[in-house]
Amino acid sequence: MRTFSLLKGMPVYTINGDRIGTVHDLSISESGQVTGLVIHQQALFKKAFHLQLADISSFGQDGIVIKLKDSGPRKMPEASICLTKDALLGRMLFSEMGEELGLLQDVYFQEKMGTIIAYETTDGFFSESTVIESKQAPTFGKDTIIVSVNEQ
Repeated sequence: MRTFSLLKGMPVYTINGDRIGTVHDLSISESGQVTGLVIHQQALFKKAFHLQLADISSFGQDGIVIKLKDSGPRKMPEASICLTKDALLGRMLFSEMGEELGLLQDVYFQEKMGTIIAYETTDGFFSESTVIESKQAPTFGKDTIIVSVNEQ
């Protein structure tokens, strides 16, 4: 299990040991599955590309190794949503019953499957965070995210 906050800024290497960039964002499908990572390449002008979870060989403590020998540019899947780019972080989380759960601060997901299993929320700037488990896919609204917190 990983959190996005632990991955953000982590270096990404090819199987040959070449550094291709750093993790910048997490892409999520409309059905709530993590589909991959958005990588910023090291270059004069920042280039971003999408890396699917299936392309990742291992998530290490200090870096990520991909199976590919090259890092050819790949576009984001059209239906993907990004945590930071699409401002999901900081969006209000609600239960299906209309209970306000807090502001989204982080997501916990399974590396190989891409399943989001919990959400970390906060009530404000100096408050402690709370982890909310959910076994069902979230609903991404324009202003909020709806999650199921009932036993499934």
